[in-house]
Amino acid sequence: MSARGRPPPPLGPMRQKGRLKHELGALKSLAPYLWPRDAVGLRARVVLALVFLLAGKLVNVCVPLLYKHAVDALSPANAAIAVPVGLILAYGFARVMAQGFNELRNAVFAKVSQRAIRQLALRAFRHIHALSLRFHLERRTGGLSRAVERGTAGIDFLLSFMLFSVVPTLFEILLVCGILWRLFNWTFAAVTFTTIIVYIAFTFSITDWRVRFRREMNERNTESNTKAVDSLLNYETVKYFANEEHEAHRYDTALRAYERAAVKSETTLTLLNLGQGTIIAVGLVGVMILAGRGVAAGEMTVGDFVLVNAYLIQLYTPLNFLGMVYRNIKQSLTDLEQMTALLAVRPEIMDRPAAAELRVGAGAVTFSAVDFRYDPRRVILSDVQFHIAPGATVAIVGPSGAGKSTIARLLFRFYDVDAGVIEIDGQNIRDVIQGSLRRAIGVVPQDTVLFNDTIYYNIAYGRPDARRAQIEEAARLARIHDFIQALPDGYETMVGERGLKLSGGEKQRVAIARVILKSPRILIFDEATSALDTKTEREIQASLAEVSAGRTTLVIAHRLSTIVDADEILVLDRGHIVERGHHAELLLRRGVYATMWARQQDAARREAALAAD
Repeated sequence: MSARGRPPPPLGPMRQKGRLKHELGALKSLAPYLWPRDAVGLRARVVLALVFLLAGKLVNVCVPLLYKHAVDALSPANAAIAVPVGLILAYGFARVMAQGFNELRNAVFAKVSQRAIRQLALRAFRHIHALSLRFHLERRTGGLSRAVERGTAGIDFLLSFMLFSVVPTLFEILLVCGILWRLFNWTFAAVTFTTIIVYIAFTFSITDWRVRFRREMNERNTESNTKAVDSLLNYETVKYFANEEHEAHRYDTALRAYERAAVKSETTLTLLNLGQGTIIAVGLVGVMILAGRGVAAGEMTVGDFVLVNAYLIQLYTPLNFLGMVYRNIKQSLTDLEQMTALLAVRPEIMDRPAAAELRVGAGAVTFSAVDFRYDPRRVILSDVQFHIAPGATVAIVGPSGAGKSTIARLLFRFYDVDAGVIEIDGQNIRDVIQGSLRRAIGVVPQDTVLFNDTIYYNIAYGRPDARRAQIEEAARLARIHDFIQALPDGYETMVGERGLKLSGGEKQRVAIARVILKSPRILIFDEATSALDTKTEREIQASLAEVSAGRTTLVIAHRLSTIVDADEILVLDRGHIVERGHHAELLLRRGVYATMWARQQDAARREAALAAD
């Protein structure tokens, strides 16, 4: 929508052609799920559903004919009362059979449609997890979830209405026109067919015009949902700054835009319904006049008059919903198109065709002449070289923005290096399967985010197939078992959204227990204690020291006091390693590290003095 609130202009012929191509492509993407390979049972269900569909339509077309014969049989000239009773019973039975075939069709096809929905939703979910970290850092979580949700709902609608409503109705229209032509003359078929064509053309044109309002509604709905989710995820921040009204105003702004589009959509629906009713009434009157003349001229019976009326009513009833069905089909195609567009996004990081499982031995890690940029215009790492011997601990320190956490992300292969090589036990990580690489590495991050589930589930996430005894042992090693046991619900305690019910130290211990359970050969501590108080930090450091014993460890540190015992310390500044060595060596050089150490020591003395006061 423009700054003045006007809806976008209608699509030009070229853009409409392009949209039609995308919609047909979206429909084509459903074909493998409707005729699944290596699923004979599901294919049999599709064939059987089509048989029931055809049988239902044929019986439905016969219903007015039985009604006509029953009416003719009731004329004064016919004295055999048993004849109309039999026809009436046949009429009732045919109506039941028509509905019965439709219900059987739905029941048989339900497994096919629900299987298609499940498989597409699962494919989208897996694909989203396969996309790069860059994509997820730039995504809108609320909008992404809505795209998948609307896409799966669109598939359900397309399968239910387009396949078994629109196409069969068109088939029935042609069949009825043929019967009217055969029984009477071409004028009945012509008026009926012309009325329906005008009705469909009017409905499609008005609905196409209204679709832009519906699309605007969807966009504003996504925007408002995204803002709501983002605000709720940052609940504490909103409270810290007392910005509830600010958040409400942002949300209301999106809702107002949605309201404007929704009002336009509803008011234009009145025009659509009125036009449809007028066209149907004109066509019905025209055919009834023709039938009335035929009866008056003695060329048609009263039963024929009733037959024509019954056929038209039978045809127009499903057409009453054509505008809604067409609009929802168009919307479902748009939603499916968004979902297929999401599925078309190629993962930035992909396993090479010849990729093999990482063979983890001693756990040596080597960075050789590594260069990296998130943005081509800004260098993050340049010619970074270091080696972590098996079982050794290397710490990386430096100012914010120096590229410390980027090194951890590159080791996990969330991104690929622009130049250079990262190796684990002599294997280039770009030549191994990503899953095997990440299973070999454990991380305790600065900001531990937990699932909104139990403590047990969050610890078990390190190895979902672990036994309860192993999970509890991991908690003991992380020094959190006693705390958990003291809780009213023990290990079944819910941790809340993002773990908000636990303190920072408790969340870190859960993260440590999770890594212990995973038992990786290589560990990364990404500023794991920088957000904690001094006492909690010391306790967590003791747990980390136990966990890292005998394992290759990379420590990204903010507080230098936590890494004085590291085998080697790398000082990173503006993407370059400017110093390296042991703690004592670096202090003697009186360089960047010594300056950082002195500054932090002064800050610690000031804090101690304030605490003493």
